[in-house]
Amino acid sequence: MRVLLGIWTWLSFALVSTVGFFICLVILALTWPIDPTRRWTGRGIRITGHSMMSAVPAWRFTIQGSLPDRLPERCVCVCNHRSNIDPFVLTRLPWEMKFLAKSKLFQIPIVGWGIFIAGDIPLVRGSTRSAKQAMRRAAWYIERGMPVLIFPEGTRSLDGKLLPFKDGAFRLAIETQAQLLPIALSGTEHALRKGDWRPSPARGRIAVGSPIPTEGLTLEDTPGLKQTTLRALESLVASLSD
Repeated sequence: MRVLLGIWTWLSFALVSTVGFFICLVILALTWPIDPTRRWTGRGIRITGHSMMSAVPAWRFTIQGSLPDRLPERCVCVCNHRSNIDPFVLTRLPWEMKFLAKSKLFQIPIVGWGIFIAGDIPLVRGSTRSAKQAMRRAAWYIERGMPVLIFPEGTRSLDGKLLPFKDGAFRLAIETQAQLLPIALSGTEHALRKGDWRPSPARGRIAVGSPIPTEGLTLEDTPGLKQTTLRALESLVASLSD
């Protein structure tokens, strides 16, 4: 059964992503001069991602609770990380944001090319130079009103428990005086397990918390800000299992 589901899933992903990519190329060509943050191309890619998820009948992910009426003018979104499909699930959220993602993903035909034209931010793991470049690009977006999403754990959690947070998202928020928006996911770890190409049926939810201000904070406050965000995200994750 899982083999059949896998064949359906990857064929559907290939078809939907290919069609969506070429549509978004047209959007990019038409909006390039007037859309430096690639808001419209990005939304096209996220709609494509949402369509890819909708093509898999065994996966159902919904939003729990209410969403913000509007995001802060400067916003860094932080989310727990359980599966490679997390970015696809997050396309259910109705706003555009740029994802910080490992550079290898940008090399995947069609899907990787899609996140490239969407303006997402590549990061070479273990490279200090790449990390600095990625943070500069993220700050550029934030200063122009474009939210950026970072998985502060840096990698997927295999048991669903939050891993220790890295400093990057919190230093970025302080340096740009952006608010931190916690987002929680559940259930994605069951949909596509690490090291297994065969998807499994999965149900899950997304929850969005309240923004955490950074006004007046300095880089010395990074550890405290991390703890505040960790507690907020832990509470959100717990609410999804109720």
